[in-house]
Amino acid sequence: MSSTIDDTQALHLSTQGRSASDDLGERLEQLNAIGAALSAERDIDRLLENILVAAKTITRADGGTLYRVTEDRTLRFEIFRTTSLKYYLGGTTGTPVPFYPIHLYKDGKPNNSMVAAHAALTGKTVSIADAYTAEGFDFTGTRAFDSKTGYRSKSFLTVPMKNHENEIIGVLQLINSKDPSSGEIIAFSSSDQRLAESLASQAAIALTNRMLINQLEQLFESFIKLMNTAIDEKSPYTGGHCQRVPALTMLLAEAVNETTEGPLRDFHMTDKDRYELKIAGLLHDCGKVTTPVHVVDKATKLETIYDRIHLLDTRFEVLKRDAEIEMLKRRIGRLEQGRKIEPMEAMEEEVRDLERLRQFDEDRSFLRACNIGGERMRDADIERVKQIAQYRWCDVAGHEASFLTEDELRNLTIRAGTLTEQERKVINHHIVATIRMLEALPWPRHLASVPEYAGGHHERMDGKGYPKGLTREQMSVQARCMGIADIFEALTAKDRPYKKGKTLSESLEILGKFRQNGHVDPDLFDVFVRRKVYRRYAEMFLDKEQIDEVDEAKIPGYVP
Repeated sequence: MSSTIDDTQALHLSTQGRSASDDLGERLEQLNAIGAALSAERDIDRLLENILVAAKTITRADGGTLYRVTEDRTLRFEIFRTTSLKYYLGGTTGTPVPFYPIHLYKDGKPNNSMVAAHAALTGKTVSIADAYTAEGFDFTGTRAFDSKTGYRSKSFLTVPMKNHENEIIGVLQLINSKDPSSGEIIAFSSSDQRLAESLASQAAIALTNRMLINQLEQLFESFIKLMNTAIDEKSPYTGGHCQRVPALTMLLAEAVNETTEGPLRDFHMTDKDRYELKIAGLLHDCGKVTTPVHVVDKATKLETIYDRIHLLDTRFEVLKRDAEIEMLKRRIGRLEQGRKIEPMEAMEEEVRDLERLRQFDEDRSFLRACNIGGERMRDADIERVKQIAQYRWCDVAGHEASFLTEDELRNLTIRAGTLTEQERKVINHHIVATIRMLEALPWPRHLASVPEYAGGHHERMDGKGYPKGLTREQMSVQARCMGIADIFEALTAKDRPYKKGKTLSESLEILGKFRQNGHVDPDLFDVFVRRKVYRRYAEMFLDKEQIDEVDEAKIPGYVP
């Protein structure tokens, strides 16, 4: 049932009953229709409210209360409605019921003095013609309510809600049955009782099933979050990515859902669609469990388990040591030969030796800068690294070796970033692993698109993305939303090893260029900027210094 049954509908249904001269068959048909609708309701608050309103309808009750049994053995007020007073509490109203819960036991003994507690304890329905003359139950609270409101609580029908395992999970209490002809308050009839008991049974099963489904969904989501936490904690540099991308994806998707004009005006999401996209967002990087930590955490070009730049420092010290030893040996040789050297020649030799040592220091600083892997390397810088690689040095075994190994040379000449081509393939493989993992799961029908949504966030609109090279037309709006979210999160993230988080204006400029070169969806990009999704995300996740003023007129590819 997608919407709450209100009391106007209830009155209409009740009128139908009166026009059929209290036709029990017609009320049974209503009961069957209500039972089917209850089974379809996903929201617990709406479900509880619909149960009570439906019970009031088929029994022609003016008021009613729905209680749920709690773990601490009390009856908690969930819904309270009295039509004639227009008194509605709990459920979808957003106004909690202000009454204290009813204890099932007092001093360790069954609290049979309260009619609702008695029904829950015994599992038996209690029908009372007039609460003011009935004996055996305490109606002090009822009388106090009547005194305060001017109401007159008279007939009561209190029905335990028993599920398929014969457990009492709640109590349905109906008040003041109205005669369909005169409108007078009368006692609930035996047919009212049978209908209410049948509804209570169906409602208990529907409620138990919905609670079980909710618990399974919570368990499923908790397991996903547990896995994402493990992925994020596996690398301190990507912590929170698996939480931020889903959040931004949902912000953008909701903005598109609210759009009433433009190419995306026909895009709409149901609650099931939202849940499916939420799960896909949470699982979009689950394949990273297969990615080696040393690749994910590679903060510098020479880093593996540790940063090998320190090995080069040692080698430079060896080169300098060897150069100094060579200088000293040359001088000692001259002294032993008794050969004199002219002052000018000695000065030139000293200058050459000092220049050589200075060159080693400059080369070491240069390689350290190359190791950071920030801006794109120039051809001249790559050539200089290759020249330094030709130095020769003696290793600890006394063997002469190249100053840089082939692997070190390959890493230090990476054009941009810190990853080699092979390491990029290892990183990119995570999306292949994600798709394989998700496609291997037996998804229910309402989650069948999770693999497609989660597996498309590295595709491009022009077909140049990976792993499948899909074009815009081959992708769902949801997958395209996730692609933008993944990029923008990466641009603004402040926990990456190779960069600091960019500001909003910097990130939007880069994202705008991605829109221009066919990387991201142009229509979604327009919604992302126009509806200021970026600003809402920033307020949730970015540092204050990253949230700068944005001149949308200057964003590439965007027309205000």
